[in-house]
Amino acid sequence: MQNEWFRRSRFGKAFLSLSAGLALAIAAGMLVPSEVGTASALPQLASAERTADAGVIPASGTFAPVVKKASPAVVSIRSERTAKATNMPEGMPFFFRSPRGQMPERRQEGLGSGVIVTSDGTILTNHHVVDGADEVTVLFSDERELTAEVVGSDKKTDIAVLRVDAEGLPTVPLGNADTVEVGDVVLAIGNPLGVGQTVTMGIVGATGREFGITGGGYEDFIQTDAAINPGNSGGALVNARGELVGINTAIVSRSGGNDGLGFAVPVNLAHHVMTQLVENGRVVRGYMGVGIQDVSAKMAKTLDLPDSKGAVITRVEEDGPADEAGFEAYDVVRRIDGKPVDGMRDLRLRIANVAPGERVGVTVLRDGRERDLSIELGELPGEEPVRQAKAESSNALVGVAVEDLTPEIAEQLGLSGDVEGVVVSRVKPGSPAAEAGLRRGDVIQEVGRRPVTSAAEFRQAMEDADDAALLMVWSRGGSRLVVIEG
Repeated sequence: MQNEWFRRSRFGKAFLSLSAGLALAIAAGMLVPSEVGTASALPQLASAERTADAGVIPASGTFAPVVKKASPAVVSIRSERTAKATNMPEGMPFFFRSPRGQMPERRQEGLGSGVIVTSDGTILTNHHVVDGADEVTVLFSDERELTAEVVGSDKKTDIAVLRVDAEGLPTVPLGNADTVEVGDVVLAIGNPLGVGQTVTMGIVGATGREFGITGGGYEDFIQTDAAINPGNSGGALVNARGELVGINTAIVSRSGGNDGLGFAVPVNLAHHVMTQLVENGRVVRGYMGVGIQDVSAKMAKTLDLPDSKGAVITRVEEDGPADEAGFEAYDVVRRIDGKPVDGMRDLRLRIANVAPGERVGVTVLRDGRERDLSIELGELPGEEPVRQAKAESSNALVGVAVEDLTPEIAEQLGLSGDVEGVVVSRVKPGSPAAEAGLRRGDVIQEVGRRPVTSAAEFRQAMEDADDAALLMVWSRGGSRLVVIEG
């Protein structure tokens, strides 16, 4: 009976869905995720000076005071997305004329965790926790539930930033991942498998891990054996002082659960991405315009290098920043602004974290001699804005998703050519909009007496609406007024 209850419960369904995804990834031998505006001044990282008590067991022998301090700032995140039925034929029209007049849909729910970093509602989590979500809900330790806005999300580092409308929230202080050492004691806090907030302990097993899970080449994971399971994604990895040093992100597992190989995005990298998303709505990365690879022992011997440190340039993009600065193929980058470069990953991360337009000094080895070059970095191509447009709002129109009214959709709905507006693609059951009678297939012509002819105009009108909104809606061959109160 208990197994049947869990299987039918909300968390049980989510867990079974997550487990299925994990099993597929494990069968393929992949590394899998561990789960399937302007904010106030963002917090700063702790000093880069390592303190003696940051990674050791307290003299008292208990972490209870640390947990009491950090755990209130760790939240659970529920993401919901709508997926079309997988057995629907290709080319199915927007408005499938089923007996109820609506296209069959199914709701998918994901569970994850997050970390509050500002008292007025800025939350760090993973990109894969909220990716594609129609609605994101944050569950706090005091049992409150608030709808969150996705400020921005960066797939290349698997970091996302959320915002909720709240004040006086508990926060966790940011540590400094540069001071983390192998052997340090760390605690993982999150909501594994949907059982509720859980704390596990382990040590740092390695730093600077890269596995290609994000596909962006900007991984710098902290590895730990602190137990991390599905649902921990986006949660906190804290040191013995209760400072955030990482965002729990992924596991390597043959069983689908914790096998002692968990990975967290270092807080320094997460902080950099968070700042970019809040200030720019996207992550802007520096760019040299070169192809690079690590220096192998054989290559070092062939190139007459003293060791295999650094990264060798294999290609220089014509008319790119490196070309203009005088870089050449076979140059080996040894230092950036006087600091040694360990290898390809180190070079890529450090250049990416420099703002485009800034100039850096680069020391290379060329034909056995060191040369000092200066390069003004460009912007990495293809870095499109990643701020997620809000298909739903936190005001009176929460629960409504729309899309542009194209001629094809108008034909499917049987609309005359003079009907303009946006078509309702989804209404959340039980929402104020649903209670007011708004239905999928309705055409919203005006919001607050302002005509709307695109989804973008609709979203702007939603932003301007207060606690109530007056809509002009075309439905069943005629227009009607709908008032939705928040």
